[in-house]
Amino acid sequence: MSSFRSLAFFAATLLGGSLLSSLAADEAFSFREESGVSLDVLRAGQPVARYMCGYDTSTPERRGETYKPYLHVLDAEGLQPITKGPGGEFTHHRGIFIGWNKLSVAGKVYDRWHMKDGAQIHRQFLAQKAEADQASFTSLVQWQGKGDETILEEERTHTFSRGSAPVYLMIDVSSRLKAVAGEVKLDGDREHAGVQFRASGDVELSKTTFLLPTENADPTKDHDYPWFAESFTLRGKRYSVAYLNHPANPTGTEISAYRPYGRFGAFFRDTIPANGERTIRVRFLVMEGDLPAREAMQGAYDAYVKATAGR
Repeated sequence: MSSFRSLAFFAATLLGGSLLSSLAADEAFSFREESGVSLDVLRAGQPVARYMCGYDTSTPERRGETYKPYLHVLDAEGLQPITKGPGGEFTHHRGIFIGWNKLSVAGKVYDRWHMKDGAQIHRQFLAQKAEADQASFTSLVQWQGKGDETILEEERTHTFSRGSAPVYLMIDVSSRLKAVAGEVKLDGDREHAGVQFRASGDVELSKTTFLLPTENADPTKDHDYPWFAESFTLRGKRYSVAYLNHPANPTGTEISAYRPYGRFGAFFRDTIPANGERTIRVRFLVMEGDLPAREAMQGAYDAYVKATAGR
């Protein structure tokens, strides 16, 4: 696919919502909930994503499986996740997830990446909306300290839209963090904090590749990439995921985009004053096949900024 054609596809994906208005009702988005376990996002009756929101402390094993909510992304056929769940190498890596391994509140430091001595608990869905061209839901998530106290409250919103090939799903994540127990300091490092994506534990390690905004980029040292992306091979098929970092997010962002097992994302340090809020926004483009050219990815990012200006 040429750079020109790739760019045209991305422009249609991010700006060309008019073509969606003619979709038949049976192609619309919908939800399917298993209470206390998960929420499926469906398109034309076929699952495209699954929000894992159960919290179960009945056994240590179940607590370890449910100590944080996360989003599974499914393959284009809606059959299996292309993202990782609990277990395997780095059990705390799960789908699209959020955390910081050094989160300070009122002088105490908590690890809400590895989830030591605490949890992120989905309490309820504040909103669910499904239409022909998109679906969205908002999950109220309480971040625990070392007891039952809430140290941070989050409204985590996922919005799902159709894409034009090669994109088969576009996911906007908005995390609104509220400092409900005093000043919060978000800290850690690029390997253990921020909003991140983790590909399935079954990827073929030797075939994972990354695409960065410039030819000589160094993701172990550089800051504030507007976008970055990875391709990986799973069950004999090639998938690609792009991470678009919203320009309103805090600056000084550090990138992790080099691990062959497919965890990648962005981390920043920040302070949220007592009773204050901070919103983090990321767009994921999920594709079948290899990534388009760098110019097309920059076009996708420019279109994202234009489409979300003033929001």
